[in-house]
Formats: sequence, C-alpha cells, structure tokens
Amino acid sequence: MRLRIPLFALCVTLLSAASGSGYRVLRTFPVSGPGGWDYVTLDAGTGRLFVTHGDAVVVLDAKNGKELGRITDTPGVHGVALVPAAGRGYISEGKADAAAIFDLKTLKKLGTVPTGKGPDAIIADLHDGLVLTFNGHGNDATVIEAATGKVHGTIALGGRPEFAVADGQGHVYANLEDKSELLQLDPRALKVTARWPLAPGESPSALTMDPASRRLFVGCHNQKLVVLNADTGKVVTTLPIGKGVDAARFDPGTHFVFASCGDGTTTVIHEGKGDHFEVVDMLQTRRSARTMELDPATHEIFLPFAELQPNPAGGWPKVVPGTFSILVMGRN
Repeated sequence: MRLRIPLFALCVTLLSAASGSGYRVLRTFPVSGPGGWDYVTLDAGTGRLFVTHGDAVVVLDAKNGKELGRITDTPGVHGVALVPAAGRGYISEGKADAAAIFDLKTLKKLGTVPTGKGPDAIIADLHDGLVLTFNGHGNDATVIEAATGKVHGTIALGGRPEFAVADGQGHVYANLEDKSELLQLDPRALKVTARWPLAPGESPSALTMDPASRRLFVGCHNQKLVVLNADTGKVVTTLPIGKGVDAARFDPGTHFVFASCGDGTTTVIHEGKGDHFEVVDMLQTRRSARTMELDPATHEIFLPFAELQPNPAGGWPKVVPGTFSILVMGRN
C-alpha cells in the first residue's frame, strides 16, 4: 500500500526535523575535592573557569578541564565576580557574611569585605566600577567599590534576592524569590528605582539579559521563563522550561537563551525579531546540572553536576565522592 502524507503534515514533519539548537555533549571533565557547588563563572579574556566547590573556588582551563589553581578558605562559597580592569575578583562567602577579594593573576586572597547576612549571588557592575552581593538572609544588597574593596553602601530589597544582572548602563536588576518580583536598582545611588511583578511566573531564580533588545529573561520555579521589557517592566511573554531552574544565560551571537534545570534539562529559546520567542530545544544534560556558564566566543555552555544521595541528617542531598564534574555542550 502506498503511503500518502498530506502536504501540510509533511511540512510540519520537515520543520520539526530541521528545528533544534544543534547542541550536543562535547566533553566532560572531573573536578577534585569534596562538597557541593553553586555558580560557575568564565573569564572570557583568559579562558579560565571559576568553579565554586565545597569551601573553595577551583580554577580550570575551560578547554580541557586542567586545574590551574585553587582559592581556598572561602566558607559557604556561592559565586565569583570578576573585575579585569581592577585586576581583582570577588567571592561571596555565605557562611562568613563577607566577600573575599583575590588577585586575578596570582589567585591569592587579598582580604575580605563585610557584607549583609548570607551573601549568595555576586555580580560586577562594570559601568559603575562596583561589585554587589545579594544577601539571602539579610534581604539586602551590599555595594562594594571594585577598585578599593570598600563598602559603598547597602540597598534594602524588601525580600529574599536570588540572582541579578547589570545592563551596562548603570542599572542592576535583581529577582526576589519569595515575592515573585523583579527589582530595578541604581547601585551608585543605593536605591530601588522600580519593582515589577513577575506573574504568571512564581519563585524566580535564574536571570539573564539581552542588553541590545532591552529584554530580561527570568527563570521561575513554576517552570516558566518570563520575558520582560527592562525599561517598563512589562511582561512580554512566557515560555515553558524544565523543573528546578537555577541559571540562565543569553548568547548575543546566536540569540539563544539557555535555562538550566536540576531535572537534567536545559531549555534553549531563540529570540527573534519583533519579540518573537520560540523554544527550539530541550537538551538532555545530567540530573543536578542546575547552574551554568556560557562562553560567548565558542558558544559552549558549562554545566556542573554530580551524583547525589540522601542526607541522613535531612536537608540538602550529599554529593557522592568523586562524581563532581563539568559537562560541556556546544555545536562543534
């Protein structure tokens, strides 16, 4: 019997076959040492990958995973912010209520700066020469002068911050996980300049931005990625993502938005013209691969993961020793 396929169905089939991001697993490299992890940060100028792991920051060669150094004694480490113009980096130390300062060339610690309670996310606002820690237990942000390491001041946020991004024009945006809000900040003036609801998004975690189109992308725990206008706060659209999102990145070269989730998926969304957004792929990564970094030059993404086991004492699962690794995906 001859199979006849309607023209419309054939077009849909061909479109589906041609769609997708083209991403696949390129390599995986192990990272030594015990403990959990949080954010991972790339120094695009040197190709060094800063991986928060246990109570240390492990510095790797992003091409081959070779360990280049280790910054130790960073209790409760969460994230790393890099300020190349000042030759410094900053590390949020959640258990010490402080940010460590280190030399970008030697990786040696230069000192610490007091912050609010429980600093978690940390970003550099290069436009204003500032570093900001977002303090999950203090419901505030500590603003630090990047060149000197001195505290510029504190911004009360009115909720628990999760992540933040700078637009390069003097604005910083931060999401409040417990309020389902996005804040616009003026860090130099130490002010909250706007407060926007994220509905239908709930419990935001991940945040990234396309500075050219002035669009913000907020990954929420009710499996939605909310797109907002960065000037008005208007919700443009929402798109489906996986479960347990914790990081998002925007690639200006491909106009892909990535949302990495602990369920072992990373959703890839394409930003088109005229506020047209489309899910083009759901990459199968590894369970627990919830945080992520992007190399805008190679378009590769880096996803830390490990095998987990229940914690007899309750709370967060424990990492199975020897399983912590970095998964690298790309289109090469």
